[in-house]
Amino acid sequence: MERQFKDRRAAGRRLAEALQMYVGHADLLVFALPRGGVPVGYEVARALGAELDVLIVRKLGLPTQPELAMGAISSGDALFLNEQIIKLAGIKPNQIEEVLEQERLELARRETLYRGSRPIARIEGRTVIVVDDGIATGASMRAAILALRGKKPERIIIAVPVAPADARERFRDIADEFISVLSPRDFQAVGQFYEDFSATEDDEVRTLLADAHGEAH
Repeated sequence: MERQFKDRRAAGRRLAEALQMYVGHADLLVFALPRGGVPVGYEVARALGAELDVLIVRKLGLPTQPELAMGAISSGDALFLNEQIIKLAGIKPNQIEEVLEQERLELARRETLYRGSRPIARIEGRTVIVVDDGIATGASMRAAILALRGKKPERIIIAVPVAPADARERFRDIADEFISVLSPRDFQAVGQFYEDFSATEDDEVRTLLADAHGEAH
C-alpha cells in the first residue's frame, strides 16, 4: 500500500487542511496526545492559529500482550477499561491494578517532563480539537475525551490523519465531531500509512511545546 504521509509533521499539515473551517475560531484549543500526536498537533495549531497543549494518556497493555490495549488512563484521573478484551484475555483485577500502578507513575513523570510549571490550558467553554497521529484501538483517545468531558468544553472534535473506517461511529457517543484524512477499510496499523513512523522522543515533544508557547528551548 502507498504510504500517504512522509512523517507526522507532514500528516499534521494535511490534517490542518481538513480543519480549515476552524481557522480564526475564537477560543480554540488543540490538545495533542503525546508523544506521537504532538508533531501532528503542533502543525494543526500553527495552521489554525490555536493554542496548543498536551493531554497525557497512557495505554494499559495486557500483561501477557503489552501492545494490545485493555484500556487507558489520562490526565484528570480518567480511566477507560475495555471489559470485553479483559474478559476474553482472562485478566484478573490484581493484574489490572499492577498495570495501572506502573502507568500512573509514567503519566506523572510525563506531566512533569512535558508541562513543567506551565499550567494546563483552560478548557471550560472552549472548542477543543484532540489530535493524535492516528487511531487503532481508540483506547487512548477515549480516555482523553472522557477526561475532557468533565472539564466542560463547549465542543470536542477528534482529528487524526488516519483511522479505521468504523472509527467515526465508535466515537459518536462522546465526540461532537470526528475528522480523519484517511479512513481505510483495509486498516491494519497506524504506521502503515507513514514513510517515517519512528518514535517521537521526549526532547522533540518538549521543543515543540516550548516553541508553541514562545519559550526558549
